Amino acid sequence: MNAVDTALPRVPASAPAATPLALGPLVVLSLGYFLVMLDVTVVTVAVPEVRQSLGAGPTGLQWVVDGYSTVFAALLLLGGGLGERLGHRRVFMAGLTLFAAASALCALAGTTGVLIAGRMSQGAGAALLVPTSLALLAGAYPQRSAKARALGLWAAVAGVAFAAGPVVGGFLVAGLSWRAVFWINVPVVALALPLTTRYVPRPAASDRTRRMDPIGQVCAVVGLTGIAGALNQAASSGWTSPTVLLGFLVGAAGLAALVAAEYRLDMRFRSGLTARPPMLPLLLFRNLGFSATAVIGVLLNLGYYGILYLSTLYFQEQRGYDALATGLLLLPSVCMALVAAPLSGRLTARYGPYWPMAAALALGSAGFLGWLAAGPDSPYPALLFALVATGLATPMTVPAATAAVIESVPADRAGTASAVFNVARQIGNAVGVALFGTLMATSSSPTAGLHLSAVIASIAFLLGSVLALTARRQHVAVAP
Repeated sequence: MNAVDTALPRVPASAPAATPLALGPLVVLSLGYFLVMLDVTVVTVAVPEVRQSLGAGPTGLQWVVDGYSTVFAALLLLGGGLGERLGHRRVFMAGLTLFAAASALCALAGTTGVLIAGRMSQGAGAALLVPTSLALLAGAYPQRSAKARALGLWAAVAGVAFAAGPVVGGFLVAGLSWRAVFWINVPVVALALPLTTRYVPRPAASDRTRRMDPIGQVCAVVGLTGIAGALNQAASSGWTSPTVLLGFLVGAAGLAALVAAEYRLDMRFRSGLTARPPMLPLLLFRNLGFSATAVIGVLLNLGYYGILYLSTLYFQEQRGYDALATGLLLLPSVCMALVAAPLSGRLTARYGPYWPMAAALALGSAGFLGWLAAGPDSPYPALLFALVATGLATPMTVPAATAAVIESVPADRAGTASAVFNVARQIGNAVGVALFGTLMATSSSPTAGLHLSAVIASIAFLLGSVLALTARRQHVAVAP
């Protein structure tokens, strides 16, 4: 499959009006994804309350936020593979059920350890939900222009959820308690399960005889958990601590073993020597659009989510605002997501995914530099550029990047492709929170840590913009 086959088509100016989308599958699948993305950020404003209630230390608090993303990333490939083997709708509903049960465990937690365990279990449920949700969406809207519009709306819901997390969390913490940010998931899942049965058709499993890849899964869990754990532990132990260095060593070894094992298994599977497919098909990365977009996923979430975590700490711990006020101060990101994601879907359908990605990431790179104006007494208007620009950039990038990944693989690998992209994004989440949180804790002052992190985030987005342009240039070069 070359770049011409994988690019979204341009829609001529004289094209007829688009056929209205069937709303049933879109609403149900967006609802599940809304919960997943809401829980990435909703807990951030509750961190001070959790510290006071459970007596959590800095490392424990970072794991409360980061454990979700770490397990989410580690198990996403398994979720995509299970969907392709057992049926996407069945695995999607199992993910919903696990997510609700884990949310109840978080809400009932009496110790930091139990809360971290609940957050990790939420991540496992999310790992089943996300790749199957996207695969079901792609199957429900097979026509390319309809798929692009559906992805834009689906990603808009996710973008709003991601950015609305601090606002929703602020209202719940102020009105009830930090436990309410987890209880809210249970009735939503209770509604989503019967709606899934009614509106989302049951697709046939692609190959129920395929065996799973336990070695690859273990390597992924060890590698990602080791790296995230080392970054989190550095906040309290320092970068040269034996525990931190050991964590990095174990994580790097796990990731290296993952690549080696998946390459060997892929070769054996393609040669017919085994019936077990690789969890991570490395040959997909030969497509520059796919590989560049996967890296963009890491850079995108590393910058945006890492700074979002620090911004909540900045407003609460440095400026003295409560959880509700902090959520409201972050509201511009939500407002931008309402406009940016649907617009990105339309631009992607018309021009392809790479121009929207490149432009949005360049805007976000400039936006992060706006955080250099943050200080102990900075007026709020001085920070609006940073909030608005990054709030536009992230939901503008996600639909285009999602379309690039889905269109770069055969239809029957949509679940795996979406899993790889979301693995990349959740790796960015985990590394961004751990790295930036540690920089803030170990810098000469919290403001200095915020400034350094903002520069790193800006560089990450700029690199992402360059990658998008590079992928586009290759597409143009091979086009007839």
